[in-house]
Amino acid sequence: MILGHRAHGTFGRKICYHDEFGEEAMPQYVIEREIPGAGNLSDAELQAVARKSVGVLKDMGPEIKWLHSYVTGDKVYCVYLAPDEETIREHARRGGLPANRISAVRRLIDPNTAN
Repeated sequence: MILGHRAHGTFGRKICYHDEFGEEAMPQYVIEREIPGAGNLSDAELQAVARKSVGVLKDMGPEIKWLHSYVTGDKVYCVYLAPDEETIREHARRGGLPANRISAVRRLIDPNTAN
């Protein structure tokens, strides 16, 4: 089980996750996937993609976790926890998914950052 913790900083919050023993766990990544027409995929098509991804995640074990994804017109932005970029690339390769850009999340800002 991964528990989220966001340490408050002056100009945003640093992302850091802890496991149930309080030890720092996996970093967070945003994966940009170029999928032409992604925003026009049907519910059934999105479900099939999600099922394929979840199947690969189960095969890879607990070291990688998919949090959620944002589907836009021609891209999908996925948020994952993983030990490194290579693990993300391996998941994409096994699932037959593109991983055009992988970015490690360094900080989180939101409207509360302005306070």
